[in-house]
Amino acid sequence: MLEASAPKPGNVYPFKGFPEMEYSNFLSAGVNLAFSIFFGLGEKSVGEIIYDAMKVTFEETGVNVNLGITLLIVPLAQAKWVSEGKPLRESLRRVLRDLSVEDARWVYKTIRMISPGGLGKSSVGDVREEPKMTLLSAMKIASKWDSIAFEYSTDYKRTFEFVYPRLLKYRKNLKWELAIVQVFLELLAEVPDTLIARKYGNEVALSVSERAREILQLGGIITEKGRKALAEFDRELREGPKKLNPGATADLIASGIMVYLLEAFETSKGGIAI
Repeated sequence: MLEASAPKPGNVYPFKGFPEMEYSNFLSAGVNLAFSIFFGLGEKSVGEIIYDAMKVTFEETGVNVNLGITLLIVPLAQAKWVSEGKPLRESLRRVLRDLSVEDARWVYKTIRMISPGGLGKSSVGDVREEPKMTLLSAMKIASKWDSIAFEYSTDYKRTFEFVYPRLLKYRKNLKWELAIVQVFLELLAEVPDTLIARKYGNEVALSVSERAREILQLGGIITEKGRKALAEFDRELREGPKKLNPGATADLIASGIMVYLLEAFETSKGGIAI
């Protein structure tokens, strides 16, 4: 909900949506994900929880609202559940390596159900076929072209080493929405969005990253010039000949927020000051 509430360029946020998807859909998806996790941990596998969360939201909306976010957050929740006091990333590493062929079957079923944009074909591990490998093995194959798969294959490298530290930094002086947008810009400038790349090619994704770098040079969300450039960037992404949605970047931001909140809970003795 925090991620969807921040005015990230080219994405859904309050009073800014797309014909097929609006802000309220993300609020519903967040609630559905929370309930699926709450009632699933300790009872169901990671893959089945992912399927349950996406099925309810897809039945409500008929579109892919938050597949990437769900794929990233459920393993983090499972890692916290089984951590037994160990560092979150260490616990996550174990959760990822314990993912099974059955987890892959549930995730493949989820992807076939919602048919996300930019879905291509693969000679190995294609989601249209029954899986013959674990979910982690399948993610390692897809990691070359998909940011979420890259996270699985690197124990959430960008989540823990890029997004989370920057959220810690900016939250010292900025409100949540501003901190999220600034980190979003920094990540987009550093890592071309794989959703855009799959839909429109690498050159388009690189050009979007270049625009993010230009805005950061003006100060990003922190300065008046940066905010004006950011508003223009948002318009360009929405109204250009190609509707460019940096959705994979947004998914990684949600993952970083999840880590922030889980770590904050760990150090606050049972409460989180949002």
